[in-house]
Amino acid sequence: MKEKKERLQNTKNEILILVIYDIVDDKGRRRMVKFLRGYGFRVQKSAFEAVLSKEKYLTLVREAKRYVTEEDSLRIYKINGSSEVTVYEGKEDYLCDDVIIA
Repeated sequence: MKEKKERLQNTKNEILILVIYDIVDDKGRRRMVKFLRGYGFRVQKSAFEAVLSKEKYLTLVREAKRYVTEEDSLRIYKINGSSEVTVYEGKEDYLCDDVIIA
């Protein structure tokens, strides 16, 4: 397997994010992909990365919940700065105090 390294450049005004999702419905999944392509690029079947301004990040977080139902799961990881995870999930809530991304 060939090793590939990518470096996402960001400034103090930009935020690196990772979005992962599990959308049950095919139509809903296609809508999510189309939505996320407006912000970043696909790195796996259900994962997108992006480097966004703070304003675009807040817009993505606010608008993303429109694309999930109670059966779906969407996680938005804010990687740099103070790490955050935003979860939209119809299943039971749970707390995640520490997030470690290595």
